[in-house]
Amino acid sequence: MAAHPGLQILPMPGAARLTEEQIAAIDIAVFSNDLVTSGQARAFFGVVLRAPSLRWLHAFAAGLDDPVFDALADRGVALTHSAGASATPIAHTVMMHLVALCRHARPLAVAQSEQRWARPPDGNLDVEGRTLGVVGLGSIGAEVARLAGHFGMHIIGVRRHPDGSEPCETWPVGRLHELLPRLDDLVLTAPLTAATRGMIGAAELALLPAGAHVVNVGRGELVDEAALAAALATGHLGGAALDVFATEPLPADSPLWALPNVIITPHSAAGTPLGSDRAAAVCTANLARWARGEPLQNLRW
Repeated sequence: MAAHPGLQILPMPGAARLTEEQIAAIDIAVFSNDLVTSGQARAFFGVVLRAPSLRWLHAFAAGLDDPVFDALADRGVALTHSAGASATPIAHTVMMHLVALCRHARPLAVAQSEQRWARPPDGNLDVEGRTLGVVGLGSIGAEVARLAGHFGMHIIGVRRHPDGSEPCETWPVGRLHELLPRLDDLVLTAPLTAATRGMIGAAELALLPAGAHVVNVGRGELVDEAALAAALATGHLGGAALDVFATEPLPADSPLWALPNVIITPHSAAGTPLGSDRAAAVCTANLARWARGEPLQNLRW
């Protein structure tokens, strides 16, 4: 690789074929997935956790909240990520979901699969003019806010400490309960931290107006899933689109599967070729810095 001439690459999967000598020699690792719970990921981290010489791990995804990253950090392994690389495809997915919820895309798709000519009983909703709350204004949330403006939405962002650089009106997280009753749509793009875990529970969902929509592309554990399912089942919420879940894959017995006003996608909002290319470019640039002995960029917070 031009960024680091002489680099020996051990491709994964293939962990079962690596010798202990090869594992002992690993000092750099690159994780190009976002699902730490996938089979390939478990094999990958089974190797890197056994690699005594590992000094740096780069992840394509921005979310480094799984305990495995804490274990590596505790060993002194530098952790970097390609934050921002997938902001555009994820924001496009959010806008797709916002429109789909307003246009009853799921019940229409079910009717099509059953060859039924069935119009939604409540009619279409306008996206234009709706008030959108975006919780988390990193690269993804900022891009959601930018795109939503082109749809004629009124956007209010939420972050810990607004500083005036945000692309929309922005409130501090301490005013979240004041904001929720004003929203037609709530989009979650925040990272999972001790402060954000479970930040949207039964009390917060009850503050949303009747018929509001929830879209989560952040982390599943931002939301109390049982409370969300109950709010959807009772009809208090008009619908939800969920790409992330507390347990992934989503268990077959989750009540979310059967709810007719829920769109479920398998943690796939970021999976596009251009997003992957941008993530790889960030990794390659960091590899060149590593080879030159320069400080790495995009270090984990």
